[in-house]
Amino acid sequence: MQTTTPLDIAKIREDFPILARPYKDRRLVYLDSAVSGLMPRAVNERIAYYQAFEHTNVHRGVSQLSQEATDRFEEAREKVRSFLNAPSNKQIIWTRGTTESINLVAQTYGRQHVHAGDEILLSAMEHHSNLVPWQLLAEERGAKLRVIPMNDAGELLLDNLEELITERTRILGVTQVSNVLGTINPVKEIIARAHAKGVPVLVDGAQAVPHMVVDVQDLDADFYVFSGHKLMGPTGIGVLYGKKEHLDAMPPWQGGGSMILSVSWEKTTFIGPPGKFEAGTPPIAQAIGLGAAIDYVRSLGLDLIAAHGHELLDYATARVRQIPGLRVIGEAKEKASVLSFVLEGVHPHDVGTILDYEGIVVRAGHHCAQPVMKRLNIPATTRASFACFNDRDDVDALVEGILKVKEIFG
Repeated sequence: MQTTTPLDIAKIREDFPILARPYKDRRLVYLDSAVSGLMPRAVNERIAYYQAFEHTNVHRGVSQLSQEATDRFEEAREKVRSFLNAPSNKQIIWTRGTTESINLVAQTYGRQHVHAGDEILLSAMEHHSNLVPWQLLAEERGAKLRVIPMNDAGELLLDNLEELITERTRILGVTQVSNVLGTINPVKEIIARAHAKGVPVLVDGAQAVPHMVVDVQDLDADFYVFSGHKLMGPTGIGVLYGKKEHLDAMPPWQGGGSMILSVSWEKTTFIGPPGKFEAGTPPIAQAIGLGAAIDYVRSLGLDLIAAHGHELLDYATARVRQIPGLRVIGEAKEKASVLSFVLEGVHPHDVGTILDYEGIVVRAGHHCAQPVMKRLNIPATTRASFACFNDRDDVDALVEGILKVKEIFG
């Protein structure tokens, strides 16, 4: 049974060789794109071509080969700039992923601006990657973390946001889409309200970029971060976007080759962004692969991908609600294609293990968001997440798998 959205799912599935592999003697049903999106053939082939025919270092050589590699590498940066509608590719910093991007901001901008008695404001639904770096900084500086609360449906409670933003607030961090709940937060509104009180905002876009068009200028985000592997690209590559005035004022995070203007025993001077933050050999193949992933999702159309995801989420939510003893976790009015649930009397790890025996790949655990679990008074959830290659047959397989779990556990 296909979906009713305009995407040709059967054709799209042909772009993902992994979906054709045998898995537990069954058809592979991949419902774990929120942890890592599958890479389409075009991305694998582009990385392989670079490694076979273009591979050398960038920014350092006078050879034609080095110039070609540099051109491909910087073309990928331009693709990211365009994808985010950033004003300049000098505002696009390569990192290893969302986690490193946030750590970079915390250890540069954060150390410049956060001091004893200051406050860092985060939402109650942050992934550990947008919590732990700020917690470490707060402990180092003698600062305090404050939290924007959320309700039982998984929506942020913003009525008192202006009271939470005090004269001691130095930065606000918020996820655009919750990795556990699928909640789409009103980040543009949050940013505007924070800016009205002079507070910059970092947006974790790791779960947003696969599902929606992102315009950092329209959002007016001070910092925006995401990981390549969430966007059907390779692992080991991430992006930090920052406003020019912030990046210019921030000190380097790591020292080494490629980020210097001059070096002597007495003093080192540095080039400007983005190079100032990209010491050493960068993730060249990964950046080129991410560029190919952006080409792929744009060829499908992010609006169509988003519509398809919403259609699948609505269908899946309606189906699982019919299962006795199952409770959906995260029922915000605005959601991306993430479905978390708990099954009465069965630990989520057991649910995930049995589904795997049925060829269905989901995620089970606290999803690197233990404070969210504590807020909802649950130890963990089972999470299914949908992508452009999934259809209603995959949802039906999930439902049949859950019924099998119930049968096993009585």
